[in-house]
Amino acid sequence: MKKWWTATGLAAAGAMMLAGCSGSDGGSSSGGDGDETTLTAWAWNVNVGALEDAMALYQEENPNVKIEVEDIGRLDVYDKLSTGLAAGGVGLPDIVLVEDDRIGGYAQAFPDGFVNLSDMGFEDNADLFPTFKQELATVNDSFYAMPFDAGPGGMFYRRSIFEEAGVSPDDIETWDDFLEAGKQIQEATGVAAMPLDKFNDDPTFRMMLNQLGTYYFDENGNIDLTSPEAVMAMEKQMEFEEAGLIKEVDGWNGTVSATIDGSVATIPFGAWYYGTIIDQAQDTSGDWGVFLLPAFEEGGNRASNLGGSSWMIPSGGDNEEAAYDFLEFFSTSPEAQVIAMEDYGLFPSLNSAYEEEIFTSEDEFFGGQKIWELFADEMADVETPYYTEDYAIGLDEAIKAQADSFNGTPPAEALQAAAERLAERTDREINN
Repeated sequence: MKKWWTATGLAAAGAMMLAGCSGSDGGSSSGGDGDETTLTAWAWNVNVGALEDAMALYQEENPNVKIEVEDIGRLDVYDKLSTGLAAGGVGLPDIVLVEDDRIGGYAQAFPDGFVNLSDMGFEDNADLFPTFKQELATVNDSFYAMPFDAGPGGMFYRRSIFEEAGVSPDDIETWDDFLEAGKQIQEATGVAAMPLDKFNDDPTFRMMLNQLGTYYFDENGNIDLTSPEAVMAMEKQMEFEEAGLIKEVDGWNGTVSATIDGSVATIPFGAWYYGTIIDQAQDTSGDWGVFLLPAFEEGGNRASNLGGSSWMIPSGGDNEEAAYDFLEFFSTSPEAQVIAMEDYGLFPSLNSAYEEEIFTSEDEFFGGQKIWELFADEMADVETPYYTEDYAIGLDEAIKAQADSFNGTPPAEALQAAAERLAERTDREINN
């Protein structure tokens, strides 16, 4: 591995601006045949380098194409994108990175704001990606985004803590198994099972919902927070709280601190958390491993996803075809995707990338485990979460329900109240 940075891919809680628009004016210049074309793009953090490296590969066959990437904060991208779309596309780039939980919302709020990629032929590439990434990138049966990275879920664990407690990850198949293992670990070592910012974020709950094939909303856009699966997930999380197995942390930095100091035995997160571990806990090399999230019942689904993003092309610019050609290359090139993973920790969603050597190689930092093979094998079984354009509001209410549960409200009641507030805020129906 060459270089890694911290990246969460977690959704923000701010609701996007909802306004219609026409096409964009584009943000780059291009010449005729033989002239140079300069694409413009908005992205953040490690995605900037990945995009630039992909362009370097692309230029081997397309030397007249260049890219200028503006590195701006994730939330700033959305602020500028919403403002530009509402203004009819003024000032927008040729390419923009958008997290998967926002694709549908943008495409529905601004139906003329982005290029229909199916009309340009991207439909022919659909089967190159896992089903859930295909579905997240499509709106009304058309592609409006090209799949990029993903966040297959796993339980990052400390080998030394498990060994001291006499616990084997191979014996943990269900959440009940993990609950008992957590008790054994705490009794032997005094270490909590997992961290959680109880009152401000719900990543574990989200992964549990995804495992169970549900989410805040269903495929029809109805509110699903009161489903038996959602109640079961929140109740299971509370079982860990009642057993004293959850370490309360303060935001992202608190989770990282617990990772470094060994006060938790596991961290349930997306594959991208690997980069944080090897960057922030460098003196723990060899002491880490990963196993899949436990299932809710023996033989049940253990696949989940947390985070991920895709590329969109604002419509009306001068370089739509050039942007499409470059992004199609980037999205479907195993070489480009593996570079993005090796250099920047961006787990690919391109199926053919999983055939590359890195996915069968042992990772020394993780005790020689073939962790990327584990994550790659999981991708085909990930259920599609249905975000809708009201995802940010759904996230807000789900976190409130979690907070109420930790404050003593029975999970079913907390989720019912959250669903009712969500219905009032969005005018959506609640599933019975």
